[in-house]
Amino acid sequence: RAKEIKTKLGTLLQKPDSAIDFIIPYPEKPEKPPKAQKPSPEEALQWRDSLEKLLQNPYGLTSFRSFLRSEFSEENVEFWVACEDYKKTKSPVKMVEKAKKIYEEFIQTEAPKEVNIDHFTKAVTMKNLVEPSPSSFDMAQKRIFALMEKDSLPRFVRSEFYQELIK
Repeated sequence: RAKEIKTKLGTLLQKPDSAIDFIIPYPEKPEKPPKAQKPSPEEALQWRDSLEKLLQNPYGLTSFRSFLRSEFSEENVEFWVACEDYKKTKSPVKMVEKAKKIYEEFIQTEAPKEVNIDHFTKAVTMKNLVEPSPSSFDMAQKRIFALMEKDSLPRFVRSEFYQELIK
C-alpha cells in the first residue's frame, strides 16, 4: 500500500517535459495516436480476447496505455513496450545501454516504475543481464504480459472508451 502511494506521488511529482504542460491541461479522454487509424468495431471487439492483438495495433496500444495512465498503472505496458524495443536492438553497445535503463526504471527494487514480478523472475533477469542478449527480459516480459492479460485487459474492456470503440 505504501509503495503504491509512493509510486502515485512519484508520478505526480515528475518534472513536466516543458513549460507547456503547465498551460495545456492533459486531455480527459485517452489520446489518439497520430497516424493510427481508428479500428472498426469488429477489430476492436477482438481485443477483448487477445491482449496480443490489442498491443500490436497502434491505436489499441495508445488507447490501452492512456487508460492505464488514467488509473496510475501504466508501468506494466511501458515495460512491455520497452522490452519489445530492446529485442529489436542490434548493436551490442546499445543493447547494454537499453538493458541498464530498463533494469533501473522497471526491475530494480524501488525503481521509479517498478513492475510487480516475483523474486525468482527478478533473479533470473538479473543473471541474464550479466551478458545482455535479445532474450534477457523474456521471462519478466511474459510475467507482465500475463498480469496485464488477467488484470488490466478486463478493466480496459469494461472502460467507457473501449465501449465507445465497439459501438
